[in-house]
This record gives sequence, C-alpha cells and structure tokens, in this order.
Amino acid sequence: MSLRLFDTATRELRDFTSRETGKVGMYICGLTTQGAPHIGHIRFAVAFDVLRRWLEIGHGYHVTLVRNVTDIDDKVLRKAAEAGEDWFALTYRNERLTSEALDALGVIPATYEPRATGHVPDMITLMETLIDKGHAYVAPDGSGDVYFDVKSWPEYGSLSNQSLDDMASADDADPRGKRDPRDFALWKGRKSDEPESASWPTPFGSGRPGWHLECSAMARRWLGEEFDIHGGGIDLRFPHHENEQAQSRAAGLGFARYWLHNAWVTVKGQKMGKSLGNALEVRHLLETTRPIVLRYYLTAAHYRSTIEYHPGSLDEAAAAVERIEGFLERASRRGPIPGVDDPRAYAAQSLPEEFVLSMDDDLGVSGALAVIHDTVRAGNSSLDEDDDEAALAAAGAVVAMAEVLGINPLARHWSASSDAGAGDAEAALEVLVRVQLDARQAARQERDFARADAIRDDLAAAGIAITDTPSGAQWSLVRTERGERGAQPAAGSGTSPVAGRGDRASTDNVKG
Repeated sequence: MSLRLFDTATRELRDFTSRETGKVGMYICGLTTQGAPHIGHIRFAVAFDVLRRWLEIGHGYHVTLVRNVTDIDDKVLRKAAEAGEDWFALTYRNERLTSEALDALGVIPATYEPRATGHVPDMITLMETLIDKGHAYVAPDGSGDVYFDVKSWPEYGSLSNQSLDDMASADDADPRGKRDPRDFALWKGRKSDEPESASWPTPFGSGRPGWHLECSAMARRWLGEEFDIHGGGIDLRFPHHENEQAQSRAAGLGFARYWLHNAWVTVKGQKMGKSLGNALEVRHLLETTRPIVLRYYLTAAHYRSTIEYHPGSLDEAAAAVERIEGFLERASRRGPIPGVDDPRAYAAQSLPEEFVLSMDDDLGVSGALAVIHDTVRAGNSSLDEDDDEAALAAAGAVVAMAEVLGINPLARHWSASSDAGAGDAEAALEVLVRVQLDARQAARQERDFARADAIRDDLAAAGIAITDTPSGAQWSLVRTERGERGAQPAAGSGTSPVAGRGDRASTDNVKG
C-alpha cells in the first residue's frame, strides 16, 4: 500500500505522490511569538515531525521543511505595549523559548525557519502582482492598507468548503478602506500609536505585513511556486490558509498540492489557550515531566484527533515509555541491540509490516504504537525464556519503530540530555547490583530467606526491579516522570518483582 494522506482541500484520503521524484517540499505555519509556547501550540510541530520522519525513513524522501516565525502582528505589538518593552525583544525571547521547547521534545530542526520581517521585499513583489492582475487594491483613504478582493477570485472558500455569501466580515483591519467587508488585509498601513520600528517602506505607504501575505511570500521564496504539502493546526484552515491559497493562486502560483491539518489539544472540551486560563507551558511541564514522556503524549493520538488533557494524561504516557525502556534495558544485557548506532538506516530496512501499513494509512500512530507494545511484550517473553536471539531482534524492531515516531529511548537526542557520564554510572551500577544479586542468591541457597528478602527490598527501595528467570535474576531501573529511580516498576514492563511475596514463596517458581 502506498502512503495515503487526508487532504483537507479535497476532504478525502489521497495517495501521496511528490512533485519531484525523491524530494518533498513541506511548509508548516509556525507560531506567532507573542508568548511562551504551551503544548497546544507545540502539537502541530510534533505531528508534522512524525510526518517528516515517515517520509524520510519509511519512504526515502529528501524533505525540505519550512516552518515560519510570525514575529510581527497585532498581538505582538499589543503584548509588547502591555509589557512596556520593544516588540522585537519580546518576539525574539519567545522565539527562543519555542526553539528550546521543540528541541527538548526531539523535533528535527526545520530546513529553513524564516521570519516574516525578513521577507518584506518578497511580499511587495507578491502584492504588486496581485494588484496588476486585478485581485488586490490599495485602500483609497490614504491609510496605506492593501486588500485582497475576494470577489475577484471565484475559488475563494474552496479550501474550507464555504460559500462567500455565508462568510462574515474580515476583522483584520479598518473596514472603511475596503470595497467589501470580507476583503482581507495584505498590508497594514502604519498607525500613529505604533512604533516606527514596526513599519517598512513600500510603494503603497509605510506599514507592516498582513498575517496571510507573509506565508505565501515565504513559501514561494524557500519552496518555489508550487510545493507538495502545507500543514498547520485545524484552526488555521479559515481564514489563514484559505487566504494563503487564494492570494497565491490568484497571483499565478501553484502553491500547495496537499493540505494537512492537525486537531487541537483541549482542556475540559475547550481549545487550549491563554485566554481560557488553561495554557500548559512546555517549559513548566518539563520541570516535572521527562521530555520523552511529553513527546510520547503528543505523538500517541492520531494527528487529526483531538487530545483532551487531564491530570492523569502524562502518567499514562510515562507508564508506556517505561514499558519500552524497561524492555530495552533488559535486552541490552543479553547482547548488542541491532540498529542502535544508526536507527534510521536500520529502520529503513527492518520495520514490521503491520507498522508500515499503519503509518501508510494517514499516519496511523495508534496502530503503530500497538505494534511497538506487542513487540515489547513478545520480547519480554523471549527474555524470560532465555531466547536471546529473538529478544534482541525484537529490541531492534522496537528501536526502529520508535525512531520513526521520535520516541526512541536510545536515540542520541535523549541520551545527550542525560547527565554526563551516564554510561560510566550505568556500568558501575551494574557491578554494585550484581554483588547484591549474588548475595541474595547465596542467601536463598542457604535458605536464609529473611536476608534474601531484605536484599530484594533494599534494591526495590532504590528503584531497582528484580525479575527471576531460568538463567538467574535480572534487574532494571524503574523511573519516575523526571527519570529518577522510583520505588515502583511500571505496570506491564516485564520487569516487576512479584508484589507481596518474599523469596521464601518465590523460590517455588525458579527452575533448578
């Protein structure tokens, strides 16, 4: 089965074929940096990072990804004025917070990340083309505003499946300069209460970009007149993406061939947003939550499904990550896990068929994760049966699949964020724990069960789970959300000690 994606423009699943063999051009609308990012903001980047990884790893494409930064608009100027600071200082600070959040969650950096303020000449060129073609006009009131004439473009409304007659007025500029209240602003003339630094000279008068114009200009600059995929949050479909498509195609550009939109993160059924007081900033969540856990949480739902955040959401994600980590830790003690050194190359050749089918079906991450966890369970069973070959093969498959989703616990990104010297510490811990396990085994052989129980309890209190297997006791670390050792192992990890049973009782289940 070929890759199929749900195209918002046609409202159907379509087989994906790239414009140029072996290459994909993708533009996704980045953030307006008037504030620090919350998980509702960041979901789009994680969702399209999964798409990018699948295009590259699963299908061998070279992907050029452009993610813009809207560093000037009404919200930025208003927030800066409220804070009593320069708008460019505010937006740059929040741009850095956004980059830090994306890096923390393992989002691959964009190929290009242009700022709106750096592309004013491209916008002027596009406006001049639209005016020459009769699709845009300069406001007659001398304000310097430039508007797109929606009635001049018969296809306006096609992306969002709306009739022009049913649309409300565009509230993005003073309506006095408009021919039609539904016309939207391409350029906004400078207002007397706005700082001079927030305006640029144009043939139409000094001012600043309209929100919609900037994306068309930047996409054209970095991807050409036509490209493969345009993505963003579902709330951008109208008016932002509708307006992008209209102005680009009216100017004679092919623009996007596929449109993809991700759904919201909600709290109590409401879209996450600062105006609702329910924003969960990434930087604050990461004070108590491991980055890989937050990444897993944002990845686990299908990109077109709404994520409803509730207090236990991250606990569920943490347990799932621990199941994967626990298995990989156990497997690594039986031999080298295939593909660890180059998981991308290994994944390209070694992904299970069921995983591939799920991902090719409009990025079916739920089915893909089910394959990962089924493989973890099978691998743990192989370890319990001392079938090291099968266990290590399963571990390699888990690493490959998790790499596609950006949740590979053995990826360099996650290990680089760990404490320096973690490998040496792990080796030292192995020696120390093995001494305790040998002492426990000696106590059991001497039928000193009280001492054996005490050793096991001390290890559990230190966050070390013991599993008795036919070849001897195996151990694994149990993590809390922040990655420290905890006292309780993850449910279903395959590494849990038998709860409520001492060594006197558990010896009944040990062969030999």
